[in-house]
Amino acid sequence: MKGQVMTQLADKNTHLSNFSQFDQSAGHAPAWLDSLRRSGIDRFEQVGFPSTREERWRYTNVAPIARMPFKLARYDGQGTDLLDRYSFGDEAASELVFVNGHFVQQLSKLGRLSRGVFAGHLPDALDSRGQQLEGSLGRLADVEANPFVALNTGFIRDGAVIHIPRNVEVDQPIHLLFISTTSREPAVSHPRVLIMLEEGASGTVVESYVGGRGLYFTNAVTEISLEDRAQLDHCKLQQESGEAFHVSTTQIRLGADARFVSHAATLGAKLSRNDLNAVLAGQHADATLNGLVFIGGEQHCDNHTMLDHAEPNCPSHELYKHVLDGKASGVFKGKILVRSGAQKTDSKQTSKALLLSDDAVMNSMPALEIYADDVKCTHGSSSGPVDEEQVFYLRQRGVGLEAARHLMTYAFAADITRRIKVERVRRRLEEYMALQHGLPLDLRINDLASHDEAVKQL
Repeated sequence: MKGQVMTQLADKNTHLSNFSQFDQSAGHAPAWLDSLRRSGIDRFEQVGFPSTREERWRYTNVAPIARMPFKLARYDGQGTDLLDRYSFGDEAASELVFVNGHFVQQLSKLGRLSRGVFAGHLPDALDSRGQQLEGSLGRLADVEANPFVALNTGFIRDGAVIHIPRNVEVDQPIHLLFISTTSREPAVSHPRVLIMLEEGASGTVVESYVGGRGLYFTNAVTEISLEDRAQLDHCKLQQESGEAFHVSTTQIRLGADARFVSHAATLGAKLSRNDLNAVLAGQHADATLNGLVFIGGEQHCDNHTMLDHAEPNCPSHELYKHVLDGKASGVFKGKILVRSGAQKTDSKQTSKALLLSDDAVMNSMPALEIYADDVKCTHGSSSGPVDEEQVFYLRQRGVGLEAARHLMTYAFAADITRRIKVERVRRRLEEYMALQHGLPLDLRINDLASHDEAVKQL
């Protein structure tokens, strides 16, 4: 036990030392922001990294992250090659580019936003709307609940801030592109995102996390506040290096009649952990969570979700699909919480996994916690290999064995990709799947209505 304590102290000290250097170089900041940072690092110093003895981390061992002597990532002028590959170009209303956690003005594309809409980085937001940030930043993502949130909060210096005023609609997506580059020493960045939609506002935000080859650690936190009748379509695409670590927390609060749709896709990172928590805090709020995991080799992905029904008459729907190859392992732990006053809740949760090899492992734990008596809540989970009867059906029509299995995999994942309205995101996922399985790119599903009808017949 004494040895474990000493190891834990050593693991924490790397990041506490980083904070000491960061604190000295962070420059002038409002007193409330300094206090927020200090509360985060104090909490992390108190609890350190989680262990597999904790139920929430039972299937994900973060010791490889804790033991690695990560240094704070710096902007080194690189990243333009990845920008060319992952930029939305003219398809984005605005594109904010961060390299190793640092906003890069010359790589970003600002403008073409409706009057009153703000999409910029944290220092600009502090200058123009500091009082609004003081009442919003750090209010949803709780440093007490998650040590990685605490660690991220301690290092808030830069980040993305999006604010859409009352009854304003942003037609094109706002793209937040986080690029990680490698250096001689393993590096860590702590991206922070704050999205605020006022009453009746609507928009689309895409978060892309990408990187070249090499070892690094991305620890991201996103806070999303939707006031009454606001609508947000949110996409998160994680395509980090196969040697990297990615930990993220997304915390959402929905007001009355607000609507939130999430599309979260995991393709990269050696180890990834995603916490997605939505609180339906107003009557008739509506949340939809869609997730796709497509990993192989020895990759590990852990998705934890929470749909917290705090008020009555709120529907929610959740569908997560995992495609696991090689020795990959996946975790899905989704919880629907219905509080005592949340009558007339209608919630459905489904987790499905496709195992492409005998060595792939999936742990799926959907859960219901209900304290109201007039509700409709269901959950379900299934894991298994490709359906050999359907493979046989395709082979009888002249399709080879491997091609048939690949097509079935593609169709399994397409149930998620077809739901994504942002064409750039959908196209990137479909092209990735096609290339992984040697399929022609013209298999991309363009006629969504025909695809949906075909799926119903299976």
